[in-house]
Amino acid sequence: MSAGLSGGGRLAVVAAGGTGGHLFPAQALSEALTARGWRIVLATDERGAAYAGAFPAEERIALSAATYKPGDPIGLARAGLAIGRGVGQAMSAFGRLSPDIVVGFGGYPSVPSLLAAIAGGRRTMIHEQNAVMGRANRMLAPMVTEVACAFPTLQKASPKVAARAHVVGSPVRPEIRAIADRPYAPPVDTVRILITGGSQGARLLSETTPRAIARLPEALRARLDVQQQTRPESAEIARAVYQEAMVKAEIAPFFRDMASRLSQAHLVIGRSGSSTVCEIAAVGLPAILIPLKVALDDDQGQNARLLVDAGAAFMLREDDLTVDSLADLIQSLISDPARLAQMAQAAKSVARPDAADRLADLVEATARA
Repeated sequence: MSAGLSGGGRLAVVAAGGTGGHLFPAQALSEALTARGWRIVLATDERGAAYAGAFPAEERIALSAATYKPGDPIGLARAGLAIGRGVGQAMSAFGRLSPDIVVGFGGYPSVPSLLAAIAGGRRTMIHEQNAVMGRANRMLAPMVTEVACAFPTLQKASPKVAARAHVVGSPVRPEIRAIADRPYAPPVDTVRILITGGSQGARLLSETTPRAIARLPEALRARLDVQQQTRPESAEIARAVYQEAMVKAEIAPFFRDMASRLSQAHLVIGRSGSSTVCEIAAVGLPAILIPLKVALDDDQGQNARLLVDAGAAFMLREDDLTVDSLADLIQSLISDPARLAQMAQAAKSVARPDAADRLADLVEATARA
């Protein structure tokens, strides 16, 4: 029995941070565990705190951590010192909380918690959201009690780690899972296009996608209802392009009601971070995916393969992305409702909407072992 926080029940420390790609699956697991009577403590960094407003945690632990670029010895030394401070902070917190298990979701903000738990002989688990195992998880994987992953492929992992990894999928938020069973309705009159830029490299999508849509024939443009996430500095440019092209469009830096928008979308255009790919699969939507070119180890390109190989999405590499290439692809898809419906069905075929429960099962089994 855990001690330290008020109330009974087992206690899990969930370590994640940096981006929504780490926090959203961690939140979905935490909500699944909370429903089973677990108590949750979130260990994160300052960036992660921005995404953690709805996180079901009784307490948040702020830990020192830092990343570094390969080949940067000064950066490596600074990161090592920051992580060392974070390990000390985590050890102090764990002495007070006595968690039953510590679960990490990758990224360097998760490292201090996992290292402190390993040093203290506690049960540990990591979840890799991408098709390519990240650097932090590659370092931790040989030392943790269990390894879970989202994709059937786990590139960059050692053969031993890959052999013992549990493929559970990537937990999607409850509001996304709630619409997973709704049928896809191909467009009849209005065509709704949802454009998600992601937190990195959003400027390319912000500038190219409106211009591509503006190139569509007038009859198609008149049928469109575009909803686009874009960085604030690109918003006015996008609005001006859509207005001149007489396209109905809503522009915002972030949509908090993403489930509602996904449930109504006919086509998604965006990056291929793990959360995006898994949510598209869970809801069952056709997509055009544009992997972030500078992503380490091409993890976004490999993520996209899940949907591309299933026939649910088209992938446009940044080197091949032009206004014309994107316009041609959009036109070919939205002009063929039957094709969109086939792609939506293909997306469903590779979905794991119950990933949060699968991962929660594994957490409970590991904590009991």
